[in-house]
Amino acid sequence: MKIKAVIVEDSRLARNELKELIKKHEEIELVGEAENVDSGYELIQKEHPDLLFLDINMPEKDGFELLEMLDEVPITVFTTAFDEYAIKSFEYNALDYLLKPVNEKRFAKALEKVTTQLSGNKEEVATTKKLSENSQIFIKDGESCWLVKVGDISHFEIVGNYTRVFFDKKKPLLYKSLNQVEEKLPEQSFFRANRQQIVNTNFIENVMPWFNGKLKLQMKNGEEVEVSRRQSYIFKDKMSL
Repeated sequence: MKIKAVIVEDSRLARNELKELIKKHEEIELVGEAENVDSGYELIQKEHPDLLFLDINMPEKDGFELLEMLDEVPITVFTTAFDEYAIKSFEYNALDYLLKPVNEKRFAKALEKVTTQLSGNKEEVATTKKLSENSQIFIKDGESCWLVKVGDISHFEIVGNYTRVFFDKKKPLLYKSLNQVEEKLPEQSFFRANRQQIVNTNFIENVMPWFNGKLKLQMKNGEEVEVSRRQSYIFKDKMSL
């Protein structure tokens, strides 16, 4: 299995260091490198890599801002010369981080994690722009940020012009409309319950009859979602044998 990788790093010395390490691992195919966030974004949109080696602290825009620009985030290994950033990266659910200068054994250990995670992620449908349950999205709400697997999100809910995302007892805001979010979600597991909410059917614990032919969904996280009458008919058809 070839792993398509890109490097986004402002230091030429650090990029060269990573490239030399990558050469020692035949399973990685380096498809491009960039020295800033904007060129990194263009590179990722063009190549759709499996793996991103990302410098955190770059001038003008930092690595976290790049993640925020992406609809779908590759498996990310942060690179940094500052230990404080390395520790912080775990709040973002990065797969791993590498302190510069990068140790060869430490690099190999990070790649083991990458290979393990990718082995379960190769069911992506390349012919569509839809996300899969294994796709990662980046969410930034105030000072907090997360890399979240789509399949770990229980539901989405409109809040004004934005969308609240429910996962792991957290409810941050995603600065996109619910309609924008719906266009990207895998249809086999996400269902538009009403004008305000989309649910992950894998997180439904119980379905209850409700008023006027409606249904009420009890989610595994304790939340309740009312399905509109029209969508209740569609839901019954979708979920029946």
